[in-house]
Amino acid sequence: MIYPGVLNAVVSALAAEAIDNTSKQAWQKLYNSADENEGGDLATLVRSRGADTIDRTQVDCWVSARLHSALQPKHWDALVAKFSTHRGRKVQAISALQALISTPAPKLFLFKATTAWAVPQLKGARPKVATSVSVDIPLDAPDWRREAVVKAALAAGKSKARKDESRSAEMIVLKDSFYDMNTWDNDGTPESTRRRWRQDIGKAADDLVNEALAHAADILEGEGLLIEQAA
Repeated sequence: MIYPGVLNAVVSALAAEAIDNTSKQAWQKLYNSADENEGGDLATLVRSRGADTIDRTQVDCWVSARLHSALQPKHWDALVAKFSTHRGRKVQAISALQALISTPAPKLFLFKATTAWAVPQLKGARPKVATSVSVDIPLDAPDWRREAVVKAALAAGKSKARKDESRSAEMIVLKDSFYDMNTWDNDGTPESTRRRWRQDIGKAADDLVNEALAHAADILEGEGLLIEQAA
């Protein structure tokens, strides 16, 4: 398993961290933090554990654990805040990030600015969970056929709705009003100052992410997991 770039690796690893399945659990048999001090790369570890191959999710989870262990906490928090799809971990990382950013802005402004940076405003219509289904039934279909088609459509619709609800439950979706900077400050600070505060906070957060990605690239290159390094 080789990633096309460090950003792809980080996003995939953090996405896998939010998955709860057997494949995710299996990666733990491959990972041992003591191996990091011995210089063993992922391929060596796979062979040493008696496995021939591992699937994509296992690799992603292994990379997540490797980065979490090797990166400084501030860099790990920056990556989780920006790229994680796990609601709980993302919220914790955003909170941790606020303590790392120096700004003259009040705490409310810092909280909203870092949250808006980590959770960009959605464009267009927001995702909705379907509450109805429609089916095409031939006019000459017998009653038993009509009933079977309706039952099948309802079952499929309910299954999709459950999946959509589960996905929406993990997503952080903020109200449009959250992104209104007029609600970020209660002291009547001039808009030009608020814009400068927001820009500086965003730059500080971006700088942490860029530093984290640079360190992550070094780690993944050492594991032979990046295309540019493998080439």
